[in-house]
Amino acid sequence: MKTILIPTDFNLESTKIIDALVNDQPKESLKIIFIHAFKLSDSITDMLMLSRRSRDYENVSDAFYEKLNQYKVQYSDQVQTIGIEYFYGSTVSAFKNFIDAFDVDCIAYPKNYNFSPINKFSIDPKYLTERAGCEVIQLDTSAVHTPENLIETRIHETQLEKANA
Repeated sequence: MKTILIPTDFNLESTKIIDALVNDQPKESLKIIFIHAFKLSDSITDMLMLSRRSRDYENVSDAFYEKLNQYKVQYSDQVQTIGIEYFYGSTVSAFKNFIDAFDVDCIAYPKNYNFSPINKFSIDPKYLTERAGCEVIQLDTSAVHTPENLIETRIHETQLEKANA
């Protein structure tokens, strides 16, 4: 099983990378983790308030969760799990520990990735991922061919028989 980390701002467009991953890794069983990174606050009060972390999940829309569930069903034979995690910190060594804890094999970005913060503590994950020593891949999510977006090009036998008659 291959564990892949995907930095995200939780917009629905970011889920398209799942199609690209499945096409890029056709024989792999995948565990996908969407991640958003936050720098730690300097406030002692913020650091003591562990409930703050549960509020971060409010940044994820119901539509995003529904889309992930659709992908779990669509690719159930290849995608074992899809999850959401947050990284709290701003150092590469802390990020390496995070990668080790989740046994991450590679980090996947869509081509033309643009960082979008979801709050004032959000940090651009490229700062961390480029220095973490983990394989980073870029995938073109606009050129993915799934059954839903292919045009039907087969001629049915009945149509062919009518044309020959």
